[in-house]
Amino acid sequence: MIRPAHRRPGYAAALIHRLSGVALALFLPMHFIALGTALQGADRLESFLGLTHNLAVRTAEWGLVCALAVHMALGLRILAIEWLAYRERTALVVSGCLATSFAVGLLFLLSA
Repeated sequence: MIRPAHRRPGYAAALIHRLSGVALALFLPMHFIALGTALQGADRLESFLGLTHNLAVRTAEWGLVCALAVHMALGLRILAIEWLAYRERTALVVSGCLATSFAVGLLFLLSA
């Protein structure tokens, strides 16, 4: 049974914001590995980046870009709530944040 408070758009936005933050935190070790291979020379970095031509890795990159965009958009929403006391039209703002995030992800997918 879903509690009434969990049906609100603000709760969904908070949950998505936290999940995207976890996704970004899970990405950090791979990012540090890439940076470490860059320190070992251009050839090592090129061999590591050769892995990114795999479809599964491309899909994960798309998910990462979407997670970054949604985390940023919902973070800006939180700042607006805290600093501007903006609390109206929550469902519309959350939907706009998600739509913008997926548009950014789509742009990334199309540019690759």
